[in-house]
Amino acid sequence: MSNINTRVLLVEDEEDAREILEFYLKTIFDEVEIAKDGQDGFDICNENQKQNKFFDLILTDIKMPNKDGLTMIEEITEIIPEQKYVIVTAYKDEDYLLRSIGLNVLGYFVKPLAVDNMMEILKKVKEKVILTKKENIVYINKTYKYDKNKNILYKDDISVKLSKKELALVKVLVDNVGDIVTKELFKTELWDDINTSDATMRTIIKRVKDKIKDDDFIISRKGHGYTIEIES
Repeated sequence: MSNINTRVLLVEDEEDAREILEFYLKTIFDEVEIAKDGQDGFDICNENQKQNKFFDLILTDIKMPNKDGLTMIEEITEIIPEQKYVIVTAYKDEDYLLRSIGLNVLGYFVKPLAVDNMMEILKKVKEKVILTKKENIVYINKTYKYDKNKNILYKDDISVKLSKKELALVKVLVDNVGDIVTKELFKTELWDDINTSDATMRTIIKRVKDKIKDDDFIISRKGHGYTIEIES
């Protein structure tokens, strides 16, 4: 349960560079998907996002057909603001570098690629990815985990379909792990209205419990509220 899976999207239109980069990426990261240009890269990223699947890193060339790398980055950032990137380019173009400021670009590789330098940087990026995931992922039990950064509940690495209110309820419980969450706190956090009926609150709790019944982690403390206890 402590193993952390790392995913990378490689976006490169040149076949030789793509094969080299794919080979080295696969020696460091667990999963590597391939896109052949900026439009393909955006489509793959967008489709993954719709399934609540995300890439820890996107490694992309700049000048490509159909859509250049920075345009792709700008469009992906609109739907996934926290997405991280490394840019590969044969061009030391100041305009491109200026456009990349503020777009979560972690670094640059200049072609022809210096393999030793590239590997060193990618290993450091992976270390940072794993550290960030450790800080953001809460392993609730053997079946469920919660990503605090993306506000997603996972069952065996597959996202659980929850409504906004249901996700808000899980978030309140995770944020107060080990403590009893009173009905008053639920009402304040979910509806910003202490006068919300108890029946409405219980309905949301029941809906969540029905969706996590395979390994229910919400514990009722009769007369007091609800809590979750993280399995060690």
